[in-house]
Amino acid sequence: MNRVVITGVGLITALGTGVEKSWNAIKEGKIGVRHIQGFDTEGFPVKIAGEVIDFNPEEYGMPKKELKKLARFTQFGIAASKMALEDSGYKITDENAYKVGVLVSSGIGGLEILEAQHSVMLEKGPKRMSPFTIPALIENMGAGNISIYLGAKGPSKTIVTACAAGTHSIGDAYRMIKYGEADAMLAGGTEACITPFGVAGFAALKALSTRNDEPEKASRPFTKDRDGFVMGEGAGVLFLESLESAKKRGAKIYAEVIGYGATSDAYHITAPAAGGEGAARAFKLALEEAGVELTDVDYINAHGTSTPANDKNETAAIKSVFGEHAFDLAVSSTKGATGHALGGAGGIEGAILALAIDEEVLPPTVNYDNPDEECDLDYVPNQARKRKINVGLSSSLGFGGHNAVIAFKKYTD
Repeated sequence: MNRVVITGVGLITALGTGVEKSWNAIKEGKIGVRHIQGFDTEGFPVKIAGEVIDFNPEEYGMPKKELKKLARFTQFGIAASKMALEDSGYKITDENAYKVGVLVSSGIGGLEILEAQHSVMLEKGPKRMSPFTIPALIENMGAGNISIYLGAKGPSKTIVTACAAGTHSIGDAYRMIKYGEADAMLAGGTEACITPFGVAGFAALKALSTRNDEPEKASRPFTKDRDGFVMGEGAGVLFLESLESAKKRGAKIYAEVIGYGATSDAYHITAPAAGGEGAARAFKLALEEAGVELTDVDYINAHGTSTPANDKNETAAIKSVFGEHAFDLAVSSTKGATGHALGGAGGIEGAILALAIDEEVLPPTVNYDNPDEECDLDYVPNQARKRKINVGLSSSLGFGGHNAVIAFKKYTD
């Protein structure tokens, strides 16, 4: 079986387009949540989100005349994949293209296309709808267009598991290389659903923070006064390849992928299972495949949505798996800074974990100023911290009871 390593990273978040902008801002404790600029929020109970405001798709090779065929989540996915591929230094050629695949997923897909074309159909009739409506909005068109733009002719797939989609994608891509189905994979998540329908839908569910008067304080993972998550958008894509390929090319290796766990709660459509039972099993499966001791784990980039139920149950899951070591390892949620990018979150947080391991920096949990006695771990409050991370985990827990955990390790021969 192949060892699998990360040699490229692409990142787009509310903190900035590009790895350097987003990662530096996270380390500095900056926050990308602000009042929504993309549409008029008059009458909406929620007026804040983590929008990406500096993105220009034409800078990533998408011609202006083609953009009507590419939903915003697809544009993010193409741009982040280009970043990751260029960062890796890997060249897709006629000889290797058939063994390079794409597994970049989304939770909702082209919601803005659906909204706009539905209005056209109602106001002007069905014959006025764009012929590109369906090809632009469906979730798999993120991965499909990435393969087209980059010439990757290997396996191309999309996994739709709500907020766990990005992490499932990295885990499944890791297995595809491990077992020889592909030599290299672009893997992660992308999402762009800060639209009237998207915000209204999650607001109706009472899942979102309503701290409209202080947006930068709204996402408060693991604090006592958290009141819901803040929608974010963006993409995180990793370039994964076999260790043999990376060594042959002399590529920089950010981290090694060593384990993956996926489980279902089989419990409720939105609420997590009591005590984080399903999440705990995903942590255990990832650790089992990784073949490491509990005490080898130094850091967890948690799902940490800032909802009352998630943070409490995820904390319980970590304690049930790690016992006393849960109080020695560091746990943080970067969603306080980026917002929650739903199906894109796992890709973004996988990228952050790889960067954290490479630079030996623990990213902080911002807005951590009112501890909750039920959330009593080391959440790296408000400031980044230097620490060598031998083994780090990233968890994603989606509506429908979908749980995914990936394990990365600092690379050594």
